[in-house]
Amino acid sequence: MNNPLIRLQEFDQSPWFDYIRHTLLTSGELKRMIEQDGLKGVTSNPAIFEKAIAGSSDYAEILPQIRKVTQDPKAVYETLAVGDVRLAADIMWPVYEATAKRDGYVSLEVSPYLARDTQGTVEEARRLWKAVNKANVMIKVPATEEGIPAIRQLISEGININVTLLFSVGAYEKVAHAYLEGLADYAAKGGDLSHVASVASFFVSRIDVAVDALIKEKQSGSPAASAELESLLGKAAIANAKLASLAFKEIYQSPAWAALATKGAQKQRLLWASTGGKNPAYRDTLYVEELIGPETINTIPPATFNAFRDHGRVRASLGEHQEEAHKILDSLGKAGIDFKAVTAQLLHDGLVQFVDAFDKLLGAVDLACNVKITPLHERQRSFLPAELAKALTTAKDEWRLAGNTRRLWGHDARLWTGQDEANWLGWLTITDDQLAHLGELESFSKEVKRAGFEKILLLGMGGSSLCPEVLKHTFGQQDGFPELLVLDSTDPAQVRRFREQIDPRKTLFIVSSKSGSTLEPNIFKQYFFDETQKELGLEPAGKHFVAITDPGSKMEKIARDDGFRRILSGVKSIGGRYSALSNFGMAPAAASGINLKTFLDRTQEMVHATSVCVPLDKNPGVTLGLILGVAARSGRDKVTIVTSPSIGSLGAWLEQLLAESTGKQGRGLIPVNEEELGSPESYGQDRIFVYIRDQNEPDTEQDRRIDTLKNARHPLVVIDFSDKYQLGQEFFRWEIATAVAGSIIGINAFNQPDVEASKIATRELTSDYEKTGSFPAETPLAEDHGLKLFTDERNATALRQASGNEKSVAALLKAHLRRLAPGDYAAFLAYVEMSAAHKTVLQGIRLTVRDRMKVASVLGFGPRFLHSTGQAYKGGPNSGLFLQITADDAQDLPVPGQKYTFGVVKAAQARGDFAVLAERGRRALRIHLGADVTAGLKQLRDLVGAALG
Repeated sequence: MNNPLIRLQEFDQSPWFDYIRHTLLTSGELKRMIEQDGLKGVTSNPAIFEKAIAGSSDYAEILPQIRKVTQDPKAVYETLAVGDVRLAADIMWPVYEATAKRDGYVSLEVSPYLARDTQGTVEEARRLWKAVNKANVMIKVPATEEGIPAIRQLISEGININVTLLFSVGAYEKVAHAYLEGLADYAAKGGDLSHVASVASFFVSRIDVAVDALIKEKQSGSPAASAELESLLGKAAIANAKLASLAFKEIYQSPAWAALATKGAQKQRLLWASTGGKNPAYRDTLYVEELIGPETINTIPPATFNAFRDHGRVRASLGEHQEEAHKILDSLGKAGIDFKAVTAQLLHDGLVQFVDAFDKLLGAVDLACNVKITPLHERQRSFLPAELAKALTTAKDEWRLAGNTRRLWGHDARLWTGQDEANWLGWLTITDDQLAHLGELESFSKEVKRAGFEKILLLGMGGSSLCPEVLKHTFGQQDGFPELLVLDSTDPAQVRRFREQIDPRKTLFIVSSKSGSTLEPNIFKQYFFDETQKELGLEPAGKHFVAITDPGSKMEKIARDDGFRRILSGVKSIGGRYSALSNFGMAPAAASGINLKTFLDRTQEMVHATSVCVPLDKNPGVTLGLILGVAARSGRDKVTIVTSPSIGSLGAWLEQLLAESTGKQGRGLIPVNEEELGSPESYGQDRIFVYIRDQNEPDTEQDRRIDTLKNARHPLVVIDFSDKYQLGQEFFRWEIATAVAGSIIGINAFNQPDVEASKIATRELTSDYEKTGSFPAETPLAEDHGLKLFTDERNATALRQASGNEKSVAALLKAHLRRLAPGDYAAFLAYVEMSAAHKTVLQGIRLTVRDRMKVASVLGFGPRFLHSTGQAYKGGPNSGLFLQITADDAQDLPVPGQKYTFGVVKAAQARGDFAVLAERGRRALRIHLGADVTAGLKQLRDLVGAALG
């Protein structure tokens, strides 16, 4: 009996072992510890299993066998854990029988991701209990507010529970009462209470680590005060545990317990956890030696177990000086240390630590982790003001605790609104799919090159056109391949300009439409198919056309009927704006000669870097998404995108992804693209800047202005870009980030309800035009100098009142712009040709508004923006002030087979757009310029300048 571990039994304390691994069980070591050390139980947690799986070869032979059955990392882990727990339970069974079910237990923990999910905890505990199927197993449940009702429910079902992560006496008392209530419920059902066991795991040493750190911070006062604080070092944890033991005595002297005891119930013993020495200044066996008392358990980690066996001191220490425990905690309070806050923080930190360990654990068994992870987080840096950094830390902890990265990769719709989001996550694995079927795209690339086409004209809108446009501007024309052009406007002048750039006989047309029913690609196809047929005569025009569309779409049927050269399929589970790495982006890339193998291999690096195998702080996509989501919730919802000139077109793709994904239900991010950087004073408290910087072609003036903004404490994220083949990495980084931001904001990141509303309004107007040959008449709000203003009645009333019933265009435009307030943004929506000259004037107008009104300003060309930022303008935060700009077409262009023209379609889109803006209660005004767009825009520029003084 010289072994101190065995002597603990003299004081009615059971030593348990806080560790498990396969060789401990198979080598006979656990059996030896039972026989020679008096071991009475085993506990485990994710950190222990992670070290056993990742830090040993114990499972080298077992893992491949399990992976033949399942490759899901959680399922692999559970198979290992359940197997080990069952084996350990068999080894501990003689103890269980010898102690009449009081000891001999092995613990297995529910997923830490469920710590805030009562029902999820109950369901998983039931499943694990059934899977182990041993009477001497305990399921570990954390003592969170959500966990306590789960504990009562599980006890009421006769399931043994180890309640973990107890730090405060108050929380322990709640747990003890939940246990008693659960027993009463079980007895009421006719259950045998003698078969139910539970322990309450009260954590010890972590308390001293936290409190001692606070004491050290406060020891800068007077020498007397410093000495008093010094005397409290290393005292809080044991004092807190002794108070818990007093609470235990009181609870188990109550009438409620007496009634249950007569039915054979066992007490829920206190189990001292976290009893390893963490401070080298203290005795290494301190938290075992000072907590020895009746009806308790000490679960001891290996190093401390061995140390106590070697030189542990055994005495009835728990009952000593219990009256001093209150004094110690009172003294801490007088010193300004909020002990309640300390224990609350420790619970939070404990949950985060278990989640981190669980992430590492699952990563250790995840097949994907066999792939080398490139540390791409090093190319992304953030500079955030204190309040935003604090909010980000909280959001990261919440994300970890919920296991949300794994839920994202697991297609869990509850990460957003729990609607149909799980059906739209095909983009997560698209690079794997593309690499697996790369031969088809490479064959297409060779075919285009052999055919000798001089141009490729892609006909699409939104997600079908924006990625190819980025590829075109970033990569340029590849040697031996045709030049890629992208048309995504129904403006007659713009369609005509593209017609003049090509020879249909030497052009490959790619008609790109996911649904196949989108108006613009269909009429583009009608026009250019007709033009090509005219040029080719009897030769079929279909040989010059390729379709990219989803299987079974209307466009697929048209392509077959018209003999298209190829039909390349989209993926139904990928929405348009997330489709860059699908055929909607990669087929045009292949046709224009971009090396897809290199492109996709580099993209795959980002896929792995944002996977579940990567800790959150090193996950660039998830971290970026959390920053954007937290910024939006903090009122910084204007994401100002700054790109090096060499990758400037990326901003337009990002605009669509962010706005269309997040801008709904009155919430979301408003991307601000192509805004010339101003001084720090130009910006309000609603901005966050993202700078994507080409390290090979930096803009020194851009760098200087960014540094000025950073030094002024404007929130900033910097992403380094060094190779055009990294473009796919940016596509994937931002897709992950947008999905994460959508979760933080609390919306469905994959639908676009207000874009659909605008399409419906447009279809109704074009259908009416087909029937009547005209649009419904409109009455201008004001008209002078060739300019006309239009708006709805609600806005008209507001503008008349604000202008003092002035009726001039200038006065009403001024009244409209003066409605801008801090936190708003001004949106200029121009249904005119997207020419460089028009863009220059409009950019000048938006900068005037920004600098004079100190608000964000955005510019969109219609109808292009309808399939992009239009969603956020109509469905996002109601902080936008809109000026729609329309004009007469100097020369219209017919659509073959239709009564309407391209000009009519554009006009219908503008009217439909405005109608939905008005319906959504937006502050909107339309100014019509007449036929001379250049002169009209200059007039508008002058009016805006005068209006803002």
